[in-house]
Amino acid sequence: MKIDRIFLAYMALIGIGVGALLVAAPSVQDFVIKPYFWILIAVGLFDAGAFLRGKNAPGTMLTMQARVLGFIIGSLLMAAVPTLAGVQVRFL
Repeated sequence: MKIDRIFLAYMALIGIGVGALLVAAPSVQDFVIKPYFWILIAVGLFDAGAFLRGKNAPGTMLTMQARVLGFIIGSLLMAAVPTLAGVQVRFL
């Protein structure tokens, strides 16, 4: 399985998880680090882990398209879960 596909699945899980956390505990939206940045941090952590494991070998680095698409998927799912649950949240 290609690293990009693993990353996209990871970002989908992160987006759903952050959205579910916002539904379960809406007070976390007032945390110092806003939920939007949690998605950015997840992108960075996965990319750093892939780099450290693969030592910049071909096939172990994420493409820029995968990073952007993963960020978009995570952000959309983070916004969709509370919206579908009917919870009013602030993301920024």
